[in-house]
Amino acid sequence: MAYKRVLLKLSGEALMGNSRSGSIVDPGVVGAIAAEVLEIVGLGVSLGIVIGGGNIFRGVEASAEGMDRTSADYMGMLATVINSLALQSAFEGVGIATRVQTAIAMREIAEPFIQRRAMRHLEKGRVVIFAAGTGNPYFTTDTAAVLRAMEIKADVIMKATKVDGVYDKDPVKYSDAVMYERISYNDVLAKDLKVMDATAISLCRDNRLPVLVFNLQKAGNIVRGVSGIRIGTLVGD
Repeated sequence: MAYKRVLLKLSGEALMGNSRSGSIVDPGVVGAIAAEVLEIVGLGVSLGIVIGGGNIFRGVEASAEGMDRTSADYMGMLATVINSLALQSAFEGVGIATRVQTAIAMREIAEPFIQRRAMRHLEKGRVVIFAAGTGNPYFTTDTAAVLRAMEIKADVIMKATKVDGVYDKDPVKYSDAVMYERISYNDVLAKDLKVMDATAISLCRDNRLPVLVFNLQKAGNIVRGVSGIRIGTLVGD
């Protein structure tokens, strides 16, 4: 394996898949993620996960429409907890030992985030899902992913998206968009590429934490990325 410990960042929207039923979580998508996670855990890879809540609620958008930003962000954090519990259920359904830890105390449904406890779970081969972002408004789940990755001493952040990697412009809007195989943190910031927010990328740069951006919708990509097979775009030095 190219990486021994990985922080997988999933967007909330990814859980919806292409479902037109209006469901916030597509069982097929969650099942496919669970199958790949089962494979990489079986290969001895230690895995932490941070998931967004955009399929349920987006605090920034609600704030733009007049809602108090702090309240909107806390609502977004609660959405990530719902998604985390959905993932936990799917993982345990295929035999993966899983723990959910939250940045906001919810003792009846999940553990509070404690760095040493998270490390112990990982050492025992359990997958740890980190919910509720950083526990603070005004910070994205991308920033939460970087913080958790550093706290668990991850080798890489694997950021799952709906496109193949990082492009010089939006590939959905522009057919001539060019994908980078590798790009530096400074270039991401200078070009204002929407890989992660600037705070998250700056934290990665300052701590020399690489980010692999890849397409979640291509079956097997999580396993390929962990194995070191070239996919997506690597953001690094």
